[in-house]
Amino acid sequence: MGKTTIIGGGSWGTALVKILSENNDTVAWWIREPEIIENIREFWHNPLYLSSVALNKNKIILYNNLSETIRSADTLIFAIPSAFLHTAMSDISPEQLSGKTVVSAIKGIVPEYNMIVGDYFYSQFNVPFSKFVVISGPSHAEEIALEKLTYLTVAGQDTQLSETIASALNCRYIRTSLSDDIFGTEYSAVLKNVVAIANGICIALGYGDNFQAALISNSIQEIKRFVDAVHPIKRDINDSVYLGDLLVTAYSQFSRNRTFGNMIGKGYSVKFAQLEMKMIAEGYYAAKCIWEINKKYNVDMPITNAVYNILYKNHSPALEIRQLTEGIS
Repeated sequence: MGKTTIIGGGSWGTALVKILSENNDTVAWWIREPEIIENIREFWHNPLYLSSVALNKNKIILYNNLSETIRSADTLIFAIPSAFLHTAMSDISPEQLSGKTVVSAIKGIVPEYNMIVGDYFYSQFNVPFSKFVVISGPSHAEEIALEKLTYLTVAGQDTQLSETIASALNCRYIRTSLSDDIFGTEYSAVLKNVVAIANGICIALGYGDNFQAALISNSIQEIKRFVDAVHPIKRDINDSVYLGDLLVTAYSQFSRNRTFGNMIGKGYSVKFAQLEMKMIAEGYYAAKCIWEINKKYNVDMPITNAVYNILYKNHSPALEIRQLTEGIS
């Protein structure tokens, strides 16, 4: 991988720094807030995310200047919320990324362009797909911090490059598998966040485990319809990178999208729920982006449409979900 930099100081960025600093000689880490960097330099814990994780001060180089970070790196691993990616990259030119490997650990869509991350770097920064890799779940950063056994999928067009990234991640509690389905992996990761919001709303409205099971089984069919329309290749939607990632996001106590949906179902406004959480629920932006993208494909997506109607058209959660139940089988 050469010189590797993790870009992003949130939960996923912190988890990746933990893994890579344990597996490799050194790793660079870009964090936007100077005060967070100073706190880490003093205590070697991230004060905001996964604060119990002890970081190895001898293996981590901290940066606050993104241009300097990129210039010094061969491999860039992006782990910032997709809603902030374009803003973070606003002063970066395509020339600065030339020849570098770009790895996305982002499970979202760039709202300014309605693009998944791979398409964004290709169209805006001329990063070829042969130099682009996706890291996907099923995974929560909180369990990685606890060193609980986790399976990650590394998706890319260049098998040798994917194997290199996977090898850097493998450790006692991380196991990896490879995929060549960049687009399906990214879109599936986007859609499972929307489904998790729907599930959180349903829980708040009093729907039980029986209905949740039906909702999720219908959701994976909806995801399959969409990814097959957008990128029709042979894939098994039951693989863990698709179905497993959906399940953990829809059901886990760590799922910020399920938490966000639960608050919406209880009557919180979108703005108040976002302020209360102090974390980004990627599914909020994804619901609108996927709704816009689907104008081109016209895929039957009742669950996504219901979430969009609740979040962006101020439809009653109770009435919208009741209507959704009529189509669940």
